Amino acid sequence: MEYAHYYNSPLGKILLASDGHALTGLWFEGQKYFAAKLDPDHEEKNLPVFARTAEWLALYFDGENPAFMPPLTLKGTPFQKEVWEILLEIPFGQTTTYAEIAAEIARRRGLASMSAQAVGSAVAHNPISLIIPCHRVVGSDGGLTGYAGGIEKKEWLLAMERQAPESVI
Repeated sequence: MEYAHYYNSPLGKILLASDGHALTGLWFEGQKYFAAKLDPDHEEKNLPVFARTAEWLALYFDGENPAFMPPLTLKGTPFQKEVWEILLEIPFGQTTTYAEIAAEIARRRGLASMSAQAVGSAVAHNPISLIIPCHRVVGSDGGLTGYAGGIEKKEWLLAMERQAPESVI
């Protein structure tokens, strides 16, 4: 059984999903791929994992880098999971590029290169926005390319992180 719960953020409603133990989804209402991995027969229920995620989100939206992570269960292909694990390594307040992620995957796999477009597709299908910080990935020229939640949200999130006090980074 899967469960869902809504969280009200400064950027609008966020849908949280869980398998009952770990967070499996976090989407801005109406975003591209909204609830794509959520079982249509889910039940709305408040669970401890949702309370923990709400604590994380409250700290984050207050401009803090939360010092903990709610439990996560990633649903995706092995390649997508590899990309999402790299996203988790991007420090609060910093960005990386699709090409840099592709180069890191190529390095880890012992390959000469990896497609930045394939990385972009995996980033776009990230089922746990914000906590797996896909908003921190930018184009090679630093441009704010694609964000399933919308470019205006990506701009807001990156600006908020840049303005956070140094002590929380």
